Amino acid sequence: MTDLAGPDHAPRTLAVVSAGLSQPSSSRLLADQLAAAVRRELPGIDVVTIELRDLAHDITNHLLTGFAPARLRAALDTVARADGLVAVTPIFNASYSGLFKSFFDVVDEGSLADKPVMIAATGGTARHSLALEHASRPMFAYLRAVVVPTAVFAAPEDWGGATAQGALANRIARAAGELAREVSRREPVAVIDPFDEPTPFEELLAS
Repeated sequence: MTDLAGPDHAPRTLAVVSAGLSQPSSSRLLADQLAAAVRRELPGIDVVTIELRDLAHDITNHLLTGFAPARLRAALDTVARADGLVAVTPIFNASYSGLFKSFFDVVDEGSLADKPVMIAATGGTARHSLALEHASRPMFAYLRAVVVPTAVFAAPEDWGGATAQGALANRIARAAGELAREVSRREPVAVIDPFDEPTPFEELLAS
């Protein structure tokens, strides 16, 4: 366990993206348990959960217009500024959901480079678990993220009520430890204020 709450540590943030479509959803349930496991490993980390279901129309508008509405802009900024990311999708037709893919299609270029990411998914049968390896992991590798080795898949039989059981609980703990180690070995993500070093007016006139 790494304590990030001391005075010598800058605040750290974990962004948790859940692409569940129903309400409540098993994807959100898994996302919450993954976030809690990371928080146990990194006391003091701030967790911000992004429900893509609430942003579906904004994501579509952004794909059509190239402009991110305010709520979506805030979500994209949260992901870009986070020290770590947990990304959870339901599995449809042996791959991530269209909503999940569409959100990561509009993330700012380079914002996931060298960012520690834990990938996770839910599905109706354990046969879908390989979708994390042949779909989600390559996508985040393309975005130059650092994907932790353990991917977490949850089928209906992995749950006992609203609590992860057995092998799922073990995978959650292992993945959380891997993500925590990747976050703690990096400097906090620097937030760049575009107004800190504005372009001189003379340079703007010359351009």
